[in-house]
Amino acid sequence: MPHSLSPAALRLSNKNLPEICSRNTEVEACSYSRDNLKHGIVHVGVGGFHRAHLAVYVDRLISQFDLKDWSICGVGITKWDAPMRDALKPQDYLYTVIERSEEGSVPKVQGVLTDFLLAEDDNEAVIAKMADPATHIVSMTITESGYYYNENTHELEAHRPEIQADLKGDGPPATIFGFLFAAQARRHAAGLKPFTVMSCDNMQGNGTITRSMLLSFAKLKDPAIHAWLEKEGAFPNSMVDRITPRTVQEHKTFLADTFGVQDEWPVVTEPFMQWVLEDQFSDGRPPFEKVGVQVVKTLHEVEQFEMHKLRLLNASHSALAYLAYLSGFEYVHEVIADNVFRSYIINMMQKEVRPLLPEIEGVDIEKYCNTLLARFGNPILKDEVTRLCLGGSGKFPQFIMPSIAEQIRRLPDNPADGAPLRRLTLAVAGWFRFSNGLDEAGKPIKVNDPMAAELQEKAREGGHEPHVLLGIKMLFGDDLRGDERFVKELTDAMESLYTVGARKTLENYV
Repeated sequence: MPHSLSPAALRLSNKNLPEICSRNTEVEACSYSRDNLKHGIVHVGVGGFHRAHLAVYVDRLISQFDLKDWSICGVGITKWDAPMRDALKPQDYLYTVIERSEEGSVPKVQGVLTDFLLAEDDNEAVIAKMADPATHIVSMTITESGYYYNENTHELEAHRPEIQADLKGDGPPATIFGFLFAAQARRHAAGLKPFTVMSCDNMQGNGTITRSMLLSFAKLKDPAIHAWLEKEGAFPNSMVDRITPRTVQEHKTFLADTFGVQDEWPVVTEPFMQWVLEDQFSDGRPPFEKVGVQVVKTLHEVEQFEMHKLRLLNASHSALAYLAYLSGFEYVHEVIADNVFRSYIINMMQKEVRPLLPEIEGVDIEKYCNTLLARFGNPILKDEVTRLCLGGSGKFPQFIMPSIAEQIRRLPDNPADGAPLRRLTLAVAGWFRFSNGLDEAGKPIKVNDPMAAELQEKAREGGHEPHVLLGIKMLFGDDLRGDERFVKELTDAMESLYTVGARKTLENYV
């Protein structure tokens, strides 16, 4: 049953928006008419991050520069996308972004999303919208697992049943590549340029991976389309950054009671926002740089910013998440306020990760690290530890393992001190311990991961030993499995976690 809302709250809609704003001047709303907007962008995976990031930048473009040809049509290709569509449709796809900090909360109603197509309702409508000449960009936030990318081989997991089904083409598309290929093939037949495929997922080389996976798919499906996309297609790389906690009922109630806005799925986020984007587009783009996007010319520039962010922000999130959960913490700001956890994260950043990072002109890494700690410590945001525990199999190969592998290469053969990778390795041990599905009191843990079943099976089979989990080849390379120093450090950390617990282990490390 829905939570009772304040009688004064009005349901968000085109009709009610003027009254909402007149009642409470603190509510910021899109100032443009939505009547004549045209879809220039189709976005797959309309979750909280997309609505707090790319959509906000595009909303600013429409508001400030009257760019009516760049509104967004949302798309969901899984059954899990239906609740978002059902929440947004009755409110004319308007939604509220609530920026929260200790200085206060600022609600901003976004009008850039003007439609939402669900593939299970109408696959053809999704393909037709992507293939439409007015669509210049198809963007995505589909999480790491949606790319069918093998971290070890760097190849498309073409053996997966869903990919095989899309290659055979006997039914409607089941994967992102099935939809992208079908739409691009239709544009090719019509003599149009390919639309730009723009990943906004938190992956190193997200554009490069997207290009490689789609081209691999196309090569197996139709060599002619493969050749065309290889020559004419565009897949910009980007670094995206904005902490966006999971929306909970408390957020809806706060918005209704404080600002008089009834929104079935608002987004709560921090004031900070960053997007570094490679200028590689096949069919035009809006002037993103006019609203704060750092548009750069080369992949190398993106990679440098990306490495800072993934190995400091994302790695720190993953490093604290599982140990914090096992230690009984609920919110991230509580974790970072704890002296033991704070020391652990600071030392991991400064001693194990920072020495590996490139210098970027105009970027002060010390200041960046301090900013991250302040962002983690935002008590108003109430970022849940459980959110950071989602999808570890997609995160550790991206955020933690590259630093460990690089430290292994940098260490002498017989180091007197293994400190340069001890804290990073403890993060892996925490994930392994969490993955067995039982906490320190023996209570079940909900392991929310695409590989949850395999992780739990192997974690329980291996017990205190890491070898069984390290044997998952799609996650771990031979450079890690074969390094005695890393394996010993990981074994010792896991033994400690199982025998004395996460908190005591962390105290010993700090």
